[in-house]
Amino acid sequence: MTMPHVGAVFAAMAGVVALMLHSSIHKIEEGHLAVYYRGGALLTTPNGPGYHIMLPFITTYRAVQTTLQTDEIKNVPCGTSGGVMIYFDRIEVVNMLVPTAVVDIVRNYTADYDKTLIFNKIHHELNQFCSVHTLQEVYIELFDIIDENLKTALQKDLNAMAPGLTIQAVRVTKPKIPESIRRNFELMEAEKTRLLITVQTQRVVEKEAETERKKAIIEAQKVAQVAEIHFRQKVMEKETEKKISEIEDAAFLARERAKADAEYYTAAKFSEANRLKLTPEYLELMKYQAIAANSKIYFGQDIPNMFVEGNSNSPKSGPTSSLPGSESDVFKAKPDGH
Repeated sequence: MTMPHVGAVFAAMAGVVALMLHSSIHKIEEGHLAVYYRGGALLTTPNGPGYHIMLPFITTYRAVQTTLQTDEIKNVPCGTSGGVMIYFDRIEVVNMLVPTAVVDIVRNYTADYDKTLIFNKIHHELNQFCSVHTLQEVYIELFDIIDENLKTALQKDLNAMAPGLTIQAVRVTKPKIPESIRRNFELMEAEKTRLLITVQTQRVVEKEAETERKKAIIEAQKVAQVAEIHFRQKVMEKETEKKISEIEDAAFLARERAKADAEYYTAAKFSEANRLKLTPEYLELMKYQAIAANSKIYFGQDIPNMFVEGNSNSPKSGPTSSLPGSESDVFKAKPDGH
C-alpha cells in the first residue's frame, strides 16, 4: 500500500474515532437529570449535571428538568352550556418534578410526560368546566376560580397517576368570545360600574351622615357630661357651704350658750351673795352709814322748808325726799346758817 493510501486510511479512522467520541460524550445542565435508552429500553440509572460518556449509536439520552418549569398551553377551545364556543388564548401551568420520580414517570409517560399529564389534562378539565356553566359564569362570575379549580383537578389526578409531579400554580387568561357578545358584556359592565359608583356614592353619603350624627351625639354627650360635672361641683360646693354654716352655727350656739350659762351663773352667784348679805346686822350697818353721811337730821312730823341736797338747780323750797335704808323720815338739807 502506497503512502497516500495509508494517509487516507489513517484520516478515515481518525474521523470515525472523533465521531464516536462526539457521540459518546454529552453534557447535562444543572437542574436536569439524564435518562438513558439502550436499544429502546429505559435504563434505571440516570445521571446528574456534568459531562458523561455513553456507548455511541447504541445508547441515547434525554435530559429531564427537575426544577420549576412553566408549561404553556395556547388557544384552548371551550364550549359553554349555552352552545357558545370560546377560546382561552393562553394557560400557564407551573410544575416541578422531583428527581427520585424521574425514572418512573419517564417509563410510564415518556420523557414528554407533560404533554400527557398536563396539556391533555388541561384540555379535558377546562371543557368539563365550561360544559356545565353559562357564558356569563365562565366569562365573568366564575372566572376568578377557574385557575384554582384546574390546579385542584390536575393535582388530584397526578397524586394517583404520577406521584412526584406537583402543580405549583395555574394561570388562565381571559377567554376570547364573539365580538357582538363581548360588546354586550362591555355595556353590561359599564352599567354595573355606574350602578356600583352610585351605590358607593350613596354609602359615602350615608357614612358621612352617620359620622355627623355620631359626632353630634358625642358632642351632646360631652356637653351633658360637662354640665353634670359642673352641677355636681355646685352641689358639692353648696353641701360644703351648708356644712360650714352648720359648723359655724353650732359653734356660735355653743358660744352663746356658754356665755348665757356664764351670765346666769354670775347673776345667780350675785343674787345669792346679796341674799346672804341682807341680814339684820347688814341692814343696820347700812342705816347708820346713811345717817352718818347727812349734815343734819330732823325728827318729827313737821319739817320746815329747806333746800334738799341734790341738783344745784333745784328751788330753795320743794318736796322732801326719803333716804333709803332709814326706818324714820330722814332728810339731808343744805345748812341755812343757824
